Amino acid sequence: MLSAFARAFKTPDLRKKILFTLFIMALYRLGTHVPSPGIDYGLVQRCQQNASAAGSVLGMANLFSGGAMMQLSVFALGIMPYITAAIIVQLLTVVIPRFEELKKEGQAGQTKMTQYTRYLTIGLAVLQASTLVTLARSPERLFGGACTTIMPDDGVPALLLMVLTMTAGTGLIMWMGELITEKGVGNGMSLLIFVSIAATFPASLSVIYAQSVPTFVLVMVLGLAIMTAVVYVEQCQRRIPVQYAKRMIGRRQYGGTSTYIPLKLNMANVIPIIFASSILMLPQMAANFSRPTDPSAEVPGWVQFADKYLSMGISGQGTHWVYMLLYTAMIIFFAFFYTSVTFQPTEVADNMKRYGGFIPGIRAGRPTAEYLEYVINRITTPGALYLATLSLIPLIAFNALGVVDFPLGGASIIIIVGVGLQTVKQIESQLQQHDYEGFLR
Repeated sequence: MLSAFARAFKTPDLRKKILFTLFIMALYRLGTHVPSPGIDYGLVQRCQQNASAAGSVLGMANLFSGGAMMQLSVFALGIMPYITAAIIVQLLTVVIPRFEELKKEGQAGQTKMTQYTRYLTIGLAVLQASTLVTLARSPERLFGGACTTIMPDDGVPALLLMVLTMTAGTGLIMWMGELITEKGVGNGMSLLIFVSIAATFPASLSVIYAQSVPTFVLVMVLGLAIMTAVVYVEQCQRRIPVQYAKRMIGRRQYGGTSTYIPLKLNMANVIPIIFASSILMLPQMAANFSRPTDPSAEVPGWVQFADKYLSMGISGQGTHWVYMLLYTAMIIFFAFFYTSVTFQPTEVADNMKRYGGFIPGIRAGRPTAEYLEYVINRITTPGALYLATLSLIPLIAFNALGVVDFPLGGASIIIIVGVGLQTVKQIESQLQQHDYEGFLR
C-alpha cells in the first residue's frame, strides 16, 4: 500500500488528484471548527468538558460529523443528511415505479436519481438543523445538567440564521464530496465520512491513555486484531460462476466466455448498524424532551424505563443487556431486509437469461433465481452475525474495561477499512492505466 502511494506521488496527474483531495479534506476539517452564528464557542467547549451524556443520544450523528455536531459548527450536520437521503431514495426504488424506471435507464436515470437525492438532502438538513437548534436552546438536554446556556441570543431571527447556516453547510459538504469524486481520488462522500471518523480517534485514544496505560495497550492490541478480521471479512466473496452461450451474428461469434457474480459476505455494509442505532436512539431522545427540568419533580415511568433499559451508558451506568439484545436483533433483521432490497435474484436471473448466460448445472429463469436466493440467504446469515458482533464490541468494552468511547469497533471500523481499501484499489487501478498508456506511447 505504501509503495502504491509513493508511485502515485511520482505520477504528475495522479499527484494533482491526491493533493486536490487532501486540500478539500483540510477545508472540510476547518469548517467543523467554525462555530455557527449565535453560539458562544467558549461556553460550548466548557459544556463539552463537563458533559455526562453527550455521546449517548447523538453519538452516531456526532461520529459521522467528526465531532462538529457537539461543537454546533457550520458543518454540525456533517454528511448524515446525504447518507439518510441516499438510503431513502434507494429504498424507494422498490416502492415507487418511477424510481425503478430511472434505475433501469442507465447513466441518465442515475443522474436524475442523484438530483432527487440532493433535494431530499436539503429537506432533511432543514429538519435536522431545526431539531439541533431546539436542543441547543436547552443545552442541558444536549450536554447534561451542568450546562445551562450556550446561546446569548435565542430570538427567532437568530434561530432562523442558525438553521440556514447549518443547512448551507450541508449543501457545501455535498458539493465538496462531488468535487472529490469528479476531480480527486476515490468516492468523495465516503472519503469525507472517513475523515470525520478518523478525526475522532486521537481524542478517544488519548482519553483511554490518560485513564490507564495497560488498558490503552489492551485496546490497541484488540483494535489491531479487530481491524485484521474486518479486512479479511470485507474481502470475502462468494463467486458464482456464469457461462455465456456462443452466438453467431453474421460472420462473427459472440459469447462463449466465463465470468462470475461476486457476492460479498457483508452486502449490507454499515446500513443495518445505522438503522438499528437510529431506531433505538428515538426513545432516549423522546425521554430527554419529556424529562422534567425541576429536579424535585417526579420522572414519568416510561422515561425511567428508557433510561434503565434503552440507554447507552448514561451517567456512568453500563449498557443494559436488554438494549444489547434489541440492538443485535435489529441489526440481523435489517441486514436481511436491506440485502433483499438491494439484491434482486429474479432481476439478475432475467438479465442472465436475456443475454444467454447461465449458472453451470442450474436451469435459466426461475431455478436460477431460487438458487441465487438460497445462496444469498446462506451468506447473509454469517454476515449479519459479523455485523452484530462488531457493533457490540464498543458496548462490551464499556462494561468490561470501563472505556467510555471505544473507537475501534462498530460502524466506524467498517467504514475506515472499507473506504481505505476502496481508495487504495482506485489508486492502483489508475497507476496501472498510466503504466499501460506509457507503454503504448
